[in-house]
Amino acid sequence: MKKIGLLTLLIMATLLFTLAFSAAAAGPKAPAAPVPAAAAMPAAPAAAATPEPHPHITEALEAMRNAKHHLETAEHDFHGHRVKAIEHLNQAIHEAEICEQER
Repeated sequence: MKKIGLLTLLIMATLLFTLAFSAAAAGPKAPAAPVPAAAAMPAAPAAAATPEPHPHITEALEAMRNAKHHLETAEHDFHGHRVKAIEHLNQAIHEAEICEQER
């Protein structure tokens, strides 16, 4: 029983470190060059609405959703720790989805 709790904690820590270090590795962005007002307007609204892909965050989301599924289908309650781990995964998934939306 303790192995599942430890495994859940290890998975969560790995995912959080992955997200933290991938964001830190990107480093600060260089300031953008000034753009004339006419060029600042996007050519098409669809181009501005599509965020750039974030493969690490996408992979982390998939891993968290898989971990959540495994926890949801577990047979034992683990004294409420399984439910709490699912709640934490829901929060982490929500935050990662927000990250995925940003550029």
